[in-house]
Amino acid sequence: MEYGWLSVLPPLLAIILAIWTRQVFVSLFLGIWAGWVILTDGNVVAGLAAAVQACVDVFKDPGNTRVVVFSMLIGALITITQRNGGVQGFVEWLHRRNLVRSRRGAAVLAWVIGMSIFIESSITCLVTGAVSRPIFERLRISREKLAYICDTTSAPVCILIPLNAWGAYVLGLLEREGIQNGIGVFLQTIPLNFYALLSVAMVAFIAFTFKDFGPMKKAEERSLETGKTIADDAVPVVSVEVTSIEPKEGVSKRATNLIVPIATMVLMMPLGLLITGKGDLTAGSGSTAVLWSVSLAILVAGGLSVGQRILRVQEVIDLTLKGMGGLVPLGILMCFAFAIGDTTKVLGTGEYVAHVAKQILNPSLVAPILFVTASFIAFSTGTSWGTFAIMIPIAVPTATLTESSLPLAVAAVLSGGVFGDHTSPISDTTLVSSMSAASDHVDHVKTQLPYALVTGSTAVLLFALLGVILH
Repeated sequence: MEYGWLSVLPPLLAIILAIWTRQVFVSLFLGIWAGWVILTDGNVVAGLAAAVQACVDVFKDPGNTRVVVFSMLIGALITITQRNGGVQGFVEWLHRRNLVRSRRGAAVLAWVIGMSIFIESSITCLVTGAVSRPIFERLRISREKLAYICDTTSAPVCILIPLNAWGAYVLGLLEREGIQNGIGVFLQTIPLNFYALLSVAMVAFIAFTFKDFGPMKKAEERSLETGKTIADDAVPVVSVEVTSIEPKEGVSKRATNLIVPIATMVLMMPLGLLITGKGDLTAGSGSTAVLWSVSLAILVAGGLSVGQRILRVQEVIDLTLKGMGGLVPLGILMCFAFAIGDTTKVLGTGEYVAHVAKQILNPSLVAPILFVTASFIAFSTGTSWGTFAIMIPIAVPTATLTESSLPLAVAAVLSGGVFGDHTSPISDTTLVSSMSAASDHVDHVKTQLPYALVTGSTAVLLFALLGVILH
């Protein structure tokens, strides 16, 4: 914590510049550079060299590399399933059966898909976007709304489930703090995890009623009135060349050419977790399982295309490379996001913020202060898991010493971590949601933020109220 308040400046600089200028790449790199200028005692040149090296060092972490690779690979799945007629076939299949007859029906379908797949947050975003995007385009629903639904049914849902990688991670942190009945404490946090619960309720309300407000309302009006599902000046994370591929001429448009690869991706996820966890689903590697799932889905999509003589092997290879190439910008964004997260670790940003909050903790205000602190750390670093690792070792002893409710204190940390991650432009789930919806990343952050702030503010009030009642 030797850098004190200076440790907070680089991530805040990156986030504020990204939202203000819409130049996400430049803003993130300036944040990384600023961090390393601080770390090199104000040497601008040495800081620049260290910043470049920090971006390179991202790939030293296998988990980071897997996330970047599977994010780019999803572009291959998009291109193949469009070219072999799977996407168009699925849309026509829904239309023939009147399963989705309205804009509300499409939003509810996306919500149901997101709520149903809670094994891993990235898979939730990817599947929801892949299935729903062509329907949203046809019904003139903004890509910002799809990105919001993808994002809000991922981490906020995953943190409420004990039997997935999120639950296993939290249980591991609780056990490290000497909590004997970790699963019992976790189960008690579920009804107290106010931000996650309110977010799920909010996205359901928006999907069922279309009662939008703020920037999202303007995005929906633009989309409905002009048919433009993305703003004129927007820069989608996915290249237009990837999202606008027409089915090959003369092919039968079969929904199974989309459904089977997507089902393969979903079913491979728990299998991958079981294999990497050596029989324990909750101990598996999420990034490895997602990479396997996406890779197998591409092989299945390519196999179906070749087997039905829709595409030749060379065409499948070309489409795979084209799809991955269209997501190179996302790969760079991911790299910068991870690099600025690593920079904040070296600066001690999370530890500094937690230390400051610890000095002002009041027994009756333990929960709301823990929530706000966890939110700020996650927003600044772009990681909820890293926030949990910093804050749970503070929340557990603090709750014990002040005789506060332990489940409430842990729930406040979990809620805050998800809120900060949910609203941060440098969060991987926020980036993946923008990608899966083919949305402009800054537009996704700006349209989602008012909904997150409403639920986050309500969560703070509930934590404060319950803290006073229980103390």
